[in-house]
Amino acid sequence: MDKTLEQTKTDNAGKSMKHKTFMAKPGQIEKKWFVVDAKDKVVGRLASDIAMILMGKHRPTYTPHCDCGDFVIVTNVDKVVFTGRKWQNKRYTWNTGYPRLRSESAAERFEKKPEMILREAVRRMLPKNKLAGQMLTKLKLYTGDAHPHQAQQPEALELAIKK
Repeated sequence: MDKTLEQTKTDNAGKSMKHKTFMAKPGQIEKKWFVVDAKDKVVGRLASDIAMILMGKHRPTYTPHCDCGDFVIVTNVDKVVFTGRKWQNKRYTWNTGYPRLRSESAAERFEKKPEMILREAVRRMLPKNKLAGQMLTKLKLYTGDAHPHQAQQPEALELAIKK
């Protein structure tokens, strides 16, 4: 008996129905551009919504092994907020390669590079595979209202709304 990817089933009337699963191929899905204003948005909620768009899970044609996500432009990254006392208590640690572990608080990192707070939060919510790097390059972060991507005609998108 020859089995193919198409599975044939019969419905109640005895007619045969064929079911196919859509699998996107690289370059087959058209990418959109979205603009998000991060002013007074909670970092974690915003990062999880952005990660879903970068992966492409907001589309019905999501395919795990293909980069189906869209581009996301985030403005006003310097106006994001944390809940509770995370500005003082949250620590970012990294290894220097020497016998020493470096660490800094969220407030210290925010003073130096405010866009790194959101980029790290989104990066850690993406899948841990080779596609994550591609997905992260589609994230564009800017500290002010202006961005240089007007030629792509981005759509405004409201994210991280508490429900």
